Amino acid sequence: MTRAGRFAGYALMAAAVLLAVLMRRGTIAAIGPFPVAAVALLVGMIGVMLVFTDLMVRGLYAQVDAARHAADEEETSHDDKD
Repeated sequence: MTRAGRFAGYALMAAAVLLAVLMRRGTIAAIGPFPVAAVALLVGMIGVMLVFTDLMVRGLYAQVDAARHAADEEETSHDDKD
């Protein structure tokens, strides 16, 4: 499993911060028909969603792996007693 999704999420969050800074300085007011604040919020939200989803999936896989190892150790300990 790659970390590409999480890194893409970080890049989207950085883009949202950049848009917010440019908006604050008055450099940019709109992107097409949309205000910059709306675009920055949307891009940042998608980035946060990608990062948290990647971290939650990794945590779930870690829990499943730990449970599998615990079950394997329990199984081998029962086999040693026989």
